Amino acid sequence: MTRRRPLPAVPVADDAELFRSAVGPVRPLPAAADARRDTRPAPPPLPLHSEADERAVIDELLAADEALSGAASGEVLTHLQPGHPPKLLRMLRRGQFRVDAELYLHGLRVHEARRLLAEFLATCRRDRRRCVRIIHGKGRGPEGSLLKASTDALLRQRAEVIGFTSARPEDGGTGAVMVLLAKSG
Repeated sequence: MTRRRPLPAVPVADDAELFRSAVGPVRPLPAAADARRDTRPAPPPLPLHSEADERAVIDELLAADEALSGAASGEVLTHLQPGHPPKLLRMLRRGQFRVDAELYLHGLRVHEARRLLAEFLATCRRDRRRCVRIIHGKGRGPEGSLLKASTDALLRQRAEVIGFTSARPEDGGTGAVMVLLAKSG
């Protein structure tokens, strides 16, 4: 093991003196510049979190629309809310309920169709209509019907919808859906 030799002692100058020699000559700012800096209003705060939330909502909505585009146009829609007898869905599929109202969505944009469908269901519930037909169309091209997929998603979320199924061929087939609404109290 080799021994290190101690370093030669360096004369230590005053820290303030070392700083002044490193920085060099300085001159103070004029008093007016300090006063101007103090009186300027602070910039308004940026709503970064609110903007991030809004972007997240938009991204989520766009992702939902992209997910809907995978729906096949010939796919049969069917859904029954839990707690209801499967017999109701069979009766609806066979056309054993009288259609009390009809909504034609074919050709509309998805956001327009969603708004109209929500208003239509509220009106039907108010007017005590029990069975309704919604015509969404089959769509064109390989992406299928966005309206069909959007209708399916919206109907599954509505509390007043007991169940729904694609219509019989003579009532529109897979381009329409028959909806059974709960009895209004």
